[in-house]
Amino acid sequence: MLQSTTTVRSLLIGQGIELRRLSQVKILSRDPTTIEVEEGGYAVLFRFGVVVLFNVSALAEASFLQLLRDFVLEPLDSLTIESLDIEVIPDAAERLEEGKLILPVAELPLLQVVADILAKSLVLDDYEKRAAGAFDRIEPLAERMQSGGRLPRQVNELLGHIGEILQIQHRMVGRAQVGEKPDILWDHPELERIWKRLENEYEIGERQIALERKLDLISNTAETLLGLLQDRRTLRVEWYIVILIVIEIVLTLYELFFRHVQ
Repeated sequence: MLQSTTTVRSLLIGQGIELRRLSQVKILSRDPTTIEVEEGGYAVLFRFGVVVLFNVSALAEASFLQLLRDFVLEPLDSLTIESLDIEVIPDAAERLEEGKLILPVAELPLLQVVADILAKSLVLDDYEKRAAGAFDRIEPLAERMQSGGRLPRQVNELLGHIGEILQIQHRMVGRAQVGEKPDILWDHPELERIWKRLENEYEIGERQIALERKLDLISNTAETLLGLLQDRRTLRVEWYIVILIVIEIVLTLYELFFRHVQ
């Protein structure tokens, strides 16, 4: 059980967690995967690489993360962490107040709904940082294109930008399912109100739309630059062909001229 006041920690530990391979742990639920930590508290795991811990001590957290190590895909060198304080007040309305989440009860389904929002917020934060980095790298190329300057020759670099954006989009839609309701709401429709409230508080929908727009802009810019480079290469090849034809004609005429002279 949660204490009257407790801290929830949301951790991004890798690009994915192989949940179906988990064993030797007490699994309370598979939708989402919820585990009772041996030393006390709960852990809610998401396949897109986020672990949300409720009432888990620092020592138990370190031990639990060590247990998960073999199931993490592309583990991160440094963890991304967000914290939230929860206070349980009987008969209180669910709300965020001065950075603290007020709940009337601490039942497991409600905690799973909270974990869903915290996990999506954390992974969105990671995607936003990745997109900002890609945007910073692609923006000078767009400015160079606008000013009529020389375009870079690194086609592989542009393909890398496009691949990075596609990877973010795939993980956001396929793994994290950021824009979708959690399956827990099918079994507990009465929790949809608190889920929507938390989704609004963390601006999940607005952040997703803004991120998708930025990703589309980066992808379109990279594809446009790549198309221009390919057009220039095609034009260059055509000129090479024309030059070779001209050289061949000149050599043929030269040969015919000397034959005629002889």
